[in-house]
Amino acid sequence: MTTIDYARYQTLNITRRGPADSVLDIQMRAANGKLPTAGHAGHRELAEIWRDVGADESVRCAVLRGEGLGFSGGGDLALVQDMADDFETRSRVWKEARDLVYNVIDCDKPIVSALHGPAVGAGLVAGLLADISVAARDAKIVDGHTRLGVAAGDHAAIVWPLLCGMAKAKYYLLLCDPVSGEEAERIGLVSLAVDADQLLPKAYEIADRLAQGSQSAIRWTKYALNNWLRQAGPNFDTSLALEFLGFGGPDVREGLASLRERRPPKF
Repeated sequence: MTTIDYARYQTLNITRRGPADSVLDIQMRAANGKLPTAGHAGHRELAEIWRDVGADESVRCAVLRGEGLGFSGGGDLALVQDMADDFETRSRVWKEARDLVYNVIDCDKPIVSALHGPAVGAGLVAGLLADISVAARDAKIVDGHTRLGVAAGDHAAIVWPLLCGMAKAKYYLLLCDPVSGEEAERIGLVSLAVDADQLLPKAYEIADRLAQGSQSAIRWTKYALNNWLRQAGPNFDTSLALEFLGFGGPDVREGLASLRERRPPKF
């Protein structure tokens, strides 16, 4: 049986739980003590972990969650600055961003996400592409791309219209308005919304049920359903290319400055 040594991951806390330790608990680490943010290493590891989950024959399900005050705090501003300044960095992160989406889609094991507090950026990509997403009612989901001055790439174009419809997708993606966990459930953006104190128990309960089910039936059902996402691949590739084109433009510099200075941007 193939098993994976997860010790190389520096930005993810990875433990085993559930029936026969077959559920992999993946926690994005809050390096700043507040929110998990994706720097150079974190962005790379969040893209790579799903290949290992798929290859690990001892794993039947994975749970993704955040440490600290929220699920994820978005991209580290130093990484964003490096992407704006350096073509090689921008090219590398573009590939990682593409791999992150397709690795989650192609991972044959079911993935459950547990969203609490703010949910933004690269973590949100995996959180909303997860097979079953559970959000605290008071979670705050935000796609902040246009606020930063770049197109809504990452996962947005591939999955938001399918989950919540084009009208809601355009509203939230163009305006960057936050979506509460309760509202996200109402519009179909997440699978379930629960009280905050029930978030992890519910996510673990679902993961345990998936781990105890017929693995071929569950994995093949996931594969078939995810063909809807694969069909939207050209939409995703276009959105990601336009996002990274924006990282070489002037608006992202104003977006970055406004975030650092905690003020509205002036585009």
